[in-house]
Amino acid sequence: MTTWHDVERAAPEFARRVRALFDAHKHKTIATLRADGSPRISGIEADFEDGELAFGSMPVARKGADLRRDPRFALHSATVDPVEGAEAHWPGEAKISGRAIAGPATEDGDRFRADIAEVVHTHLDEKATKLVVEWWTPAHGLRRAERE
Repeated sequence: MTTWHDVERAAPEFARRVRALFDAHKHKTIATLRADGSPRISGIEADFEDGELAFGSMPVARKGADLRRDPRFALHSATVDPVEGAEAHWPGEAKISGRAIAGPATEDGDRFRADIAEVVHTHLDEKATKLVVEWWTPAHGLRRAERE
């Protein structure tokens, strides 16, 4: 299992930027898979707790049922538009994907920990002329691509 602490240890500056994007706003978006295999997008709150990424689902919520049936997920930070004229200061957006590990259900609902497969930070270069995609995986570490 790959935890958030593993990401921080392997790529600390990258992990700091990604976490700042997730911590900047309370609400995130999660993609899960429905029983028929089609995607479902839901709003969610997520927290970094004791070196792990954790998130929950209210009782009888569909996203919790999705994750108990098929644990694959993709979590997306809140997205904000770059400010016109100051695009180089846009912090970008972040994504984390992996498998949700269910904890014991409570009266408040389900609680999950993330087994992280990939972490992505998409942003602009210093001159705001190129899109920069940085991604980390347990198998390949941190990589970077730039696109015009």
